[in-house]
Amino acid sequence: MDNNSNPNSFNLCHKKQVDLEKSWISIKLQATHLAKSEPQLLSLLSDVILERECMNTALAARLARKLSREDMGREELMPLLLEIFTADAQIASSATADMQAIVERDPACQNLLEPMLFFKGFLAITTYRISHHLWKNNRKSLALYFQSISSEVFGVDIHPAAQVGCGILLDHATSIVMGETAIVEDYVSILHEVTLGGTGKQEGNRHPIIRSGVLIGAGAKILGRVEIGRGAKIGAGSVVLDNVAPHTTVAGVPAVTVGESSEENPALEMNQNLACGQI
Repeated sequence: MDNNSNPNSFNLCHKKQVDLEKSWISIKLQATHLAKSEPQLLSLLSDVILERECMNTALAARLARKLSREDMGREELMPLLLEIFTADAQIASSATADMQAIVERDPACQNLLEPMLFFKGFLAITTYRISHHLWKNNRKSLALYFQSISSEVFGVDIHPAAQVGCGILLDHATSIVMGETAIVEDYVSILHEVTLGGTGKQEGNRHPIIRSGVLIGAGAKILGRVEIGRGAKIGAGSVVLDNVAPHTTVAGVPAVTVGESSEENPALEMNQNLACGQI
């Protein structure tokens, strides 16, 4: 593996096509039904969904409610978020792909509305997308501000320079950490307490590369500039210090190969079994 790989060689949101308008109509319809059945949620639903005209404004309103602080009140935060969503259309598309991933992979999620309102993993990765936009546009101090607030509010710490694709599921999400040079391709599922970290004090590319279709179990630590091959599976609680071949399952401390992935794309199936043939 070349530690200085060209980022263009990675699958980062350039294959996933989403119907933004169809998804928005679905969310608004779901919000309308929920407002009738749970009138106590009407204020939240009206502010975030029912009074908004599109996905961009809805996402901005939801994040503004969650992230506003004395340092930056909602009246200042909302226009900033709208400016970013307008400048970078990919953010809303990626967020929609993430919501779809949650509905498809998490049996506890019944519709697209639930992640936007209640799932902190979704809100955390959307906040990361805001900070990443700022980082790329040389607004690094503001990017770090959003990283800090996201860590406090959601318990998820993703450096704004990290590169994360779309169709990502952060399941439960508490204590997920991704370092500055981490790369996570499209269609990856990551459970709580996962660390994509560095080792030692080296500079440059020092965090993991996670290829498409990978499933990372709860509590796993992947450390250093190692590559987790497409369709691999990392067992819960494992410590990974070496490259993992595509469609391979590893587990343990330190992690060792225990078999082949029993699915083409473990991230989509969410099967936590470690070896082929297990039930």
